[in-house]
Amino acid sequence: MATAHQSDDETASESDLSDESGSDEESDEDTDCQPCKYYNKSRCRDGDRCPYLHVCKFYLEGNCRYGSACRLKHSRGGGKDLSASSCSVDQSTPRADPKLTNGQYYQWQFDDGGGWKDVANDHIIEAQYCLPHTKSIKLYNTPHGAVSIDFNRMRVYRKSLSVRRLDDGNTVWIWYCTVRRKWIKYGDMDSKGNPSPVKSADIESKFQTNPTSVFTFSIGGDTFEIRFREMRQVSKNKKRKVTRRPLYKQQQAGAGVSQLTSAVQNFSLGTTPQWQFEGDSGRWHHFKHRRGTSTECSVTSDDIERKYQENPQSIMTFNVKGHTYKLDLGAMTQTNLKTQHTRKIRRL
Repeated sequence: MATAHQSDDETASESDLSDESGSDEESDEDTDCQPCKYYNKSRCRDGDRCPYLHVCKFYLEGNCRYGSACRLKHSRGGGKDLSASSCSVDQSTPRADPKLTNGQYYQWQFDDGGGWKDVANDHIIEAQYCLPHTKSIKLYNTPHGAVSIDFNRMRVYRKSLSVRRLDDGNTVWIWYCTVRRKWIKYGDMDSKGNPSPVKSADIESKFQTNPTSVFTFSIGGDTFEIRFREMRQVSKNKKRKVTRRPLYKQQQAGAGVSQLTSAVQNFSLGTTPQWQFEGDSGRWHHFKHRRGTSTECSVTSDDIERKYQENPQSIMTFNVKGHTYKLDLGAMTQTNLKTQHTRKIRRL
């Protein structure tokens, strides 16, 4: 079974990106995973009692120029234990992506200390990772037991296990920011057809030039910065979270795709994911036919899951009591095409 933490999505507009109302400022910095600044200057007096990580801060950012020759730790050290705190390189500020050599679009791997091994059926992980609001995924029945992957920090919770996503160098990366607690895509037009002031491709181009730099743009008289190191959009009075996720591509067979014969090959899902919609009372209900009732539905949860496996950004329609509804699997919404009333949906 794959369980993904999700929230709603919506289309970006110029007013969305520049909106200074509300209370979206983020202040949830994970201080338990911060490197000790005194250790990095070679003068921390607290040793093992230090609450911060005794590890090279540039290693955590993925850009230590000295590599294995660095005088600072790249794994364990005094102060808080890097492994015990489940901290690793924060790939919400991604580094230059390692390249594949076998022709796949992407490749997910685990390392339990014995080297990197492919994860079978990794299209399920990839499909969830492509959604900006998905924070994590939990996998059952792996050789390592139940495994939870934190997508934002690209780490495995509470296990001595590392995770990474390899890339073929041709991934299309999409950039999003949070507005009113929803993820908004840079580059989309708003509901009135007005173009966004900045596009994902522009941000990605700057990021590829220097992943620790800043992308600056203006709306009216206001200036905004996307700080790659912090993964934040910052203006005079506001900070918003920013994320970078790949555009989903269906993995192709053949043409150099290797057989997944690693120790993780037996990875499987515990049960089939279930699709639900939120009712008027706030309760969640399963999609099912309900034949012969006043709420007879033309699709089931399994129908939706098959469509989702083909493309997690799919849009499909179904009927209930003579009304036609649109399911937007990327935005996780259900819309009555006659009344335009929208409900949340979710995948468990």
